[in-house]
Amino acid sequence: MDPIPPPLVHKLDSGKTYNKILAFAVLIVITGVFSGYYLFNRISPQLTSDIGNGRTDQTEAVTALDGKTFKDSAEGELVAGGVDGEGTHQLKRPGGESQTVALTSSVLDLSKFEGKKVKVWGETFAAQTAGWLMDVGKVEVLR
Repeated sequence: MDPIPPPLVHKLDSGKTYNKILAFAVLIVITGVFSGYYLFNRISPQLTSDIGNGRTDQTEAVTALDGKTFKDSAEGELVAGGVDGEGTHQLKRPGGESQTVALTSSVLDLSKFEGKKVKVWGETFAAQTAGWLMDVGKVEVLR
């Protein structure tokens, strides 16, 4: 007679093993929550407003992230409407239509600056029809 082979599925010691698995799962969740909170507060775009700051010209700067992220800049009057269907706004600059910049922003509300003379910083993207298309990350109102 052949001996009975051992079963393929073994019963686990439910008390100790269950407690270890549960403790490990709770530790992973707590670590994830704290690391997510830390990274969100450290890395996420933070909208800051710097109004006045003791400057005599009363400029206002609104930025997302840090100013070093956005290397391209331009000055002019910000008006609603894109250029040939590109962008949500445009920056009218001296020199005529060829100097107009199509603007969009994934982090700022540009409508707050409509009709104002501003300096914008952002990242230039390839445009289909506009001469210059910029994703704006920082706006400073000039007076």
